[in-house]
Amino acid sequence: MVGKIILASSSPRRADILKKLNIGFEIIPSPYIEDHTRTVFSYDFIESLAFNKAKAVIPLVKEPSLIIGADTVVVIDNEILGKPDGYEGACKMLKRLSGRTHIVVTSIVVINSETGDLKKNSTTSEVTFENLTDEQIKYYIDNFKPFDKAGSYGIQEMPEGYIKSFTGDFENIIGISSKALLELL
Repeated sequence: MVGKIILASSSPRRADILKKLNIGFEIIPSPYIEDHTRTVFSYDFIESLAFNKAKAVIPLVKEPSLIIGADTVVVIDNEILGKPDGYEGACKMLKRLSGRTHIVVTSIVVINSETGDLKKNSTTSEVTFENLTDEQIKYYIDNFKPFDKAGSYGIQEMPEGYIKSFTGDFENIIGISSKALLELL
């Protein structure tokens, strides 16, 4: 019998989405150190990051639990855009996304800490940016400090006139699809 649901993430955005589901959960940030050197996108790679985040929490739980690991990436031209390395990195990423369509992929892995059984899902959404001016980019970075976000942006906080359109699951773009998560649980 599984006792707890554990979110292996310190992301406040993921925690907020889980809170809206009204399921009890505990947060234990994963000690797993991500490989930021890989930039070529593959679903296997993103799923392995989510798996490793969840797996690293297993020794930290004291009772049988379902552990949720997740990883979100922004991908353009088959290249992963991770978190920016400061102001210039964020500026460069947003200029690259400007006027173009990219994908956002969130992989979720749920592991039963007692049995080792796991389920996984990767959800893909598309986002198209408007053509952004240098002033818009500077305003966004100065006011929203997107340094902890893949691709240097959070769609939920983008001002009007920045996003042209998106398709797919909005929560997936934020960091975890509640629909996909509920199916896995």
